[in-house]
Amino acid sequence: MATNGFDAEKLNRIRGWMQGYVDDRKFAGCSMLIAKGGQEAFFHAAGQRDMEHGLPFERDTVVRLYSMTKPLTAVALMMLVEKGLFHLDLPVSAFLPEFSEMQALVPGATRIDQVEAAPCPTLHQLMTHTAGLSYPFNPGVLAEAMNAEDLIFGPSQGLLGDMVDRVARLPLAFQPGQRWEYSVAMDVIGRVVEVVSGQKLDAFFDEHILGPLDMTETAFRVPDHAKDRFAALYTPLAGDAMALNAARTEGESLRLVESPHGSAFLTADMFSGGGGLVGTIDDFLTFSELLRQRGRIGDKRLLSESTMNFMMRNHLPGDIASMGPQSFAEQPMDGMGFGLGGAVVLDPARTRTPGSVGDFSWGGMASTFFWTDPIHDLSVVFLTQLSPSSSYPARSEMKALVHAALTG
Repeated sequence: MATNGFDAEKLNRIRGWMQGYVDDRKFAGCSMLIAKGGQEAFFHAAGQRDMEHGLPFERDTVVRLYSMTKPLTAVALMMLVEKGLFHLDLPVSAFLPEFSEMQALVPGATRIDQVEAAPCPTLHQLMTHTAGLSYPFNPGVLAEAMNAEDLIFGPSQGLLGDMVDRVARLPLAFQPGQRWEYSVAMDVIGRVVEVVSGQKLDAFFDEHILGPLDMTETAFRVPDHAKDRFAALYTPLAGDAMALNAARTEGESLRLVESPHGSAFLTADMFSGGGGLVGTIDDFLTFSELLRQRGRIGDKRLLSESTMNFMMRNHLPGDIASMGPQSFAEQPMDGMGFGLGGAVVLDPARTRTPGSVGDFSWGGMASTFFWTDPIHDLSVVFLTQLSPSSSYPARSEMKALVHAALTG
């Protein structure tokens, strides 16, 4: 039987797939929500949000969105661009003078002091992860230095401006524009939003994005009314769930990383534009629909259609793979371009995953994922809480399941 463009029997396979991940102790719990043409076509939740207390993973479960924060930060910056306040080729030092005199590691550097002069990265290079910044969990000399200084923009690490200032004191991993490397660049962009708007990032989000979209379950701190619905975080790794360079999988596949009652997200003081939000599946579907409908939800328009089309195009010379990446990434790199705040499919065949040209997506370190499909008018959101997101091939499997169920 077909409903809303889907084969109901094939949609039902998703339930079994989700339950399989739970039964195999890969995910403690998970949920998926699919909308086609703005109408809900599928929802299912399986497993538990808190195994220690036997609490089910439900539709209103609040999760750590981590890097799924990035596209919201991109929208925030483009709201300011639409006001004519600046252009994307402006160096970030125009707003953050700590980036005025930059250095980059020389090619082949083995020490953090092996540097040469470098131009200041532009806003566009930051938005596209070509600025030369990195993450502590990436390989490389800069990543090692960031890891030593704990430059991860965690929820309890103090003010955003102070952390950005510490990042600016380190050299870049490479000359701006030369490579693609997943990085804390969107945290720097979040700080630019603060400086230009005169508001803290949480206040800007509340006033200009979350409030207008009625995303009342999404914030940089777990909302007081949602604390009893916050999920625990798990990992299959023996050790730090973020320490990808020293990852070990031994024995237990679901180790508790952070309980919902002891989480730093309950009292967060760092408003990380790269990974600080928590939220629910319905809230994030609303944001996904904003992207699918190119800046509009109902009678509310946050960005123009032209601006949204610009954001969701590929901004790289080719695919990510052609930019010589050496870092962790949330997505495949072959056949995948990068827009402002998320990845865009250039060639589904080269990604080796069913999809449509123009799919716009991103995920988070706790294995969350979303995508919008302009060909099939789809918005899909998947939530779970397992770090790191590279643990299992769930994202490519769920895309295959959803495309298998389409009838047209």
